[in-house]
Amino acid sequence: MQLRYNYRVYPDGGQCRALARAFGCARVVWNDCLRARREAHEAGLPYVTSGELSRRCITQAKRTSERAWLAEVSAVVLQQSLRDLDTAYKNFFDSMRGKRKGPRVAPPRFKSKKDGRQSVRLNTNAFSLRPDGSVYVAKVGDIKVRWSRPLPAAPTSLTVARDPCGRYFMSFVVDTEPDTLPVLDTEVGIDLGLSTFAVLSDGTRISSPKFLRRAEKKLKRLQRDLSRKAKGSKNRDKARIRVARQHARVADRRRDWHHKVSTRIIRDNQAVYVEDLAVSALARTRLAKSVRDAGWSAFVAMLEYKAAKHGRYFGKIGRFEPTSQVCSACGLKDGPKPLHVRQWTCKGCGAEHDRDDNASKNTLAAGRADRLNASQSAGRTRARVLAQRVEAGSHRDGRKAVVGVPRP
Repeated sequence: MQLRYNYRVYPDGGQCRALARAFGCARVVWNDCLRARREAHEAGLPYVTSGELSRRCITQAKRTSERAWLAEVSAVVLQQSLRDLDTAYKNFFDSMRGKRKGPRVAPPRFKSKKDGRQSVRLNTNAFSLRPDGSVYVAKVGDIKVRWSRPLPAAPTSLTVARDPCGRYFMSFVVDTEPDTLPVLDTEVGIDLGLSTFAVLSDGTRISSPKFLRRAEKKLKRLQRDLSRKAKGSKNRDKARIRVARQHARVADRRRDWHHKVSTRIIRDNQAVYVEDLAVSALARTRLAKSVRDAGWSAFVAMLEYKAAKHGRYFGKIGRFEPTSQVCSACGLKDGPKPLHVRQWTCKGCGAEHDRDDNASKNTLAAGRADRLNASQSAGRTRARVLAQRVEAGSHRDGRKAVVGVPRP
């Protein structure tokens, strides 16, 4: 399987300028290639191939006076930008044809130098690890890295990124074997919420830290100061960076807490089941800020890739499963209940239920049933066969799955 490892880096002044040139050149190549394909499509011409774009927008462009500065950065940066555009087009076409799962993918758009996040991608020909702990990047130099943990293997690719508040990161992709944990006999169902972040079927309740709500007072003050600055002034740029840094602190705290909680759950349970929540739809309701503050999607994604990494089973039940309507003791469906009803009594068996505890137990039961049905139908129907622990992290067509911590 492939894992992604992120590290904070500290380039000096000259290296920051070199990285800024690399970001700009990669952006220009992306925009030039995208413009060429759009113009060809509008004119009714055939799809412009990658080889033609490489020759026209990179090789020949370097020989012109308008694009001569493309030669100041590594050619790998420019070629990788073109490959990323090809990937974006492929994802768009696959989504339109129904070959790609999930929501529809929009066509590639032009990149702006005002985008908060700038990045370049490199292969092994353009970077190397130094014995002193620094990382050499072609036409940039040796960059100081803060190694929070060692790499388990030699990296196969590198992404250098700058976030909106001016921090630099390096993201390494490495090929490694799954770190399988000892087999346990415990399974757990998880019901995610807002006031209580998660309720486990074993009775554990995890309170929501509400990082955004706690930082809201300071954010309001910083955003008010930003709104008073004149557009285009240096003071406005300074105020924008202060706002971005505060948002980054909130995101970092939430991500760190998600990692700690998800790791503990994966280590303590052999199988984990959650509900497939429609987070994008919930984020359009009056609860949008609380839903975004909870970060359910990021947390579930961490559970999924850590289960693949450590040899655990991870399952999602359907989002229309009536976990809050069914009695976990007798199975009677008692009907829908408004959100303010947190305690209820079953009309069939008279059991007293906490809404969240009951939902977590029903999630566990539904997840076990889905897993049992999938294993029994394997080989007899066309249903998908769930991957074994030793197979986790690989696609059936032989392609390796990329899993790892989210990019900064």
